[in-house]
Amino acid sequence: MKSAIILGVGPVRGLGAQLALRFAKLGLHIVVAGRTRENLDYVVADIKNHGGSAEYFICDASREQQVINLFESTSDPIDLAIYNVGNNTPGSIIDMESSYFENSWRVGCFGGFLFGREAIRHMQPNKSGSVFFTGASASLRGRANFSAFNSAKGGLRNFAQAMAKECSPMGIHVGHIIIDGIIDGDKIRNRHPKIYDQLNSNDMLEIELIVATYEYLYRQSPRAWSFEVDLRPSTESW
Repeated sequence: MKSAIILGVGPVRGLGAQLALRFAKLGLHIVVAGRTRENLDYVVADIKNHGGSAEYFICDASREQQVINLFESTSDPIDLAIYNVGNNTPGSIIDMESSYFENSWRVGCFGGFLFGREAIRHMQPNKSGSVFFTGASASLRGRANFSAFNSAKGGLRNFAQAMAKECSPMGIHVGHIIIDGIIDGDKIRNRHPKIYDQLNSNDMLEIELIVATYEYLYRQSPRAWSFEVDLRPSTESW
């Protein structure tokens, strides 16, 4: 059985969890990884209830040995790896502590390097596999009061692009998916209920449709690979 490693899995109605459910239905053994065991337990149970195969692994994306151990946790050939880590980190430059900026970079960019490197190391012997990174509108532009987040996501995109060019000859497909807008899921509903109540469904990205794009990239032939796809609701200003 081939396996998929998805790092950055939170609530069941979140992007990471829904990616895990979708690829489990395609017959992959899923390793869901994140920092909160309770969330991971729910996702693993949901996958197994639907007849899939899954296990969880506690992992801090910015800790090198933990990321190494994550990729060594499965004996199945790794066919898919998705880096879905990185929360928004707003703040003005003049008031920002250096540790805050550094932590944003470590989670958003450095962790992506660790994850990508280990994915290559495990996929290269088979000369196949897909590695996808979740980006944001911040991947493409700087914005006032979001310098830490912009720097982390911009750095991750550049790293992913370099990795794509380096790894394509190895038979490894590297992709970057830009999520430009609010995802209609547990995060916005639970953390920002007032904002959620002011939005209608057309103002938010539907999780299942985002997941379908990851599946589309995964199914692409090497004769026509995409590196980057950007997704946004029709009402989003860009």
